[in-house]
Order: sequence, then C-alpha cells, then structure tokens
Amino acid sequence: GHQENNNFCSVNINIGPGDCEWFAVHEHYWETISAFCDKHGVDYLTGSWWPILEDLYRSNIPVYRFVQRPGDLVWINAGTVHWVQATGWCNNIAWNVGPLTAYQYQLALERYEWNEVKNVKSIVPMIHVSWNVARTVKISDPDLYRMIKVTQQRPPLQPKHDGVGPESHGPKVPGRRRPRGGVAVVPVSGPRLSPRVWVPQVEVFNILFVTSETGGRNTYLVHCEGCARRRSGALHGVVVLEQYKTEELMQIYDGFTL
Repeated sequence: GHQENNNFCSVNINIGPGDCEWFAVHEHYWETISAFCDKHGVDYLTGSWWPILEDLYRSNIPVYRFVQRPGDLVWINAGTVHWVQATGWCNNIAWNVGPLTAYQYQLALERYEWNEVKNVKSIVPMIHVSWNVARTVKISDPDLYRMIKVTQQRPPLQPKHDGVGPESHGPKVPGRRRPRGGVAVVPVSGPRLSPRVWVPQVEVFNILFVTSETGGRNTYLVHCEGCARRRSGALHGVVVLEQYKTEELMQIYDGFTL
C-alpha cells in the first residue's frame, strides 16, 4: 500500500485483460495505518506493506473496496491510502495529477515537510512548483494563495549569511567567470531545472553549492549548504551558484496577487 508522491492525485486505467481489486482509505487515517506499520517494523513511506482488513475494521477505519475491469478508469483523490491487486493478470497505465486546489496543495506540502523529517526524497519539488505557479498562474482561491505566499517566504534566497564570501575558495565553472579570491556566485542560464542534493535527497532552491567529484566536465554534484559545510567548513572546493537574481524573485513575489 502507499499514498501517491507528495499526496498527489492519480489516474489509473486498466487495459486488461484481467480485473483489478482495489482497496482505499481516506487520507485522514494514514497516521493510524502508519502506526500499524511501525508496530510490525515496516517503514510506512518506503517499505512494502499490505493492511489486514480486520485490523482496519477494529480501528473503525472505513475501507473502499471495488473491482476495476478492463477499460475502467480509477481516480485516486489527494492523499488517499490505497493498495491494489490483480485477480488474474492485467496491465495498468497510471500517472500523477496535481489539481490547483488548496486541499491538494496543503496535503502535498505536509508530505513534503514530513519527507524532510524522515529523510525521504520528495518526487515533487514543492518550492520550485510554488514559484512557477506564482509566476505563471492567476490564483483566485484565497486559501491556496496564502499557502503559496508562505512557501515563497522560505529561506534561503540569497547567500548573504553564514560566511559565504570572498574568504572561501572554489573551482572554476566551465563558461563562467569566477570572482577573484572568492566563491563564484553566478546566475545559471538555460532551463530552470530543479536540482536535487546528492545526500540527503532534498530540494535546493536558488542557491546551489556545487562540487566536482572527479575534476572532469559535466560531473558536478549539487549539495545543500549543510552538506557542503560538512565537507569543508570554509567551502573550499565549492562553487556557489545563484539561479535567480534577487530582483527577479522580488518581482515574482510582488506580482503574485489575488
């Protein structure tokens, strides 16, 4: 059983030839099911588990149970705990969907933060998603607007603290000019991808701490500041990259209104 990536919705189509049997539980009960997993020594987020229906019934957890026949489409709502099995054999096509609703966004952000606590990678980069929504979408839901606005206020946005400055040293980045005697702080051009920290797997936004493990081209690893400083307190051998100019972020933030 599982919940979808960052509690997103999902669409599932059975293309046959056999049937599927589905079991689903409202997201309100996920913590109880997680406690069942803990009791049996199974990790809820990353382990393999199949709830015992009698345990759920004794805990007053309602279970939706139904059959998906070939050609049937199943919609899994945000945060739904579910597990499925083929009654014969079949093929399924599935993908995640993130509706722009306050309910979906809240659940996605809650799981994003819980994944950070449990040191589990979030498939959805919520910081980048939030900024891209603020930049490209007109929001009319006040609750959704307020939550995105709070997410935009998460640090760090600029390397103006913790000693990121000319006393540190870093290698040159191909195609970029490095300030004399200091860490390179440069904007990144090209597609705005969402970098992932090497270990642990957490999202980093705007300020990237980059190292070259082999010294060759195209072998750069991105770290969060904590991991970079554990490697070198003075950030020796680290290049600091800035994805966005401060003025650009300010313009997006101020322009995001109801």
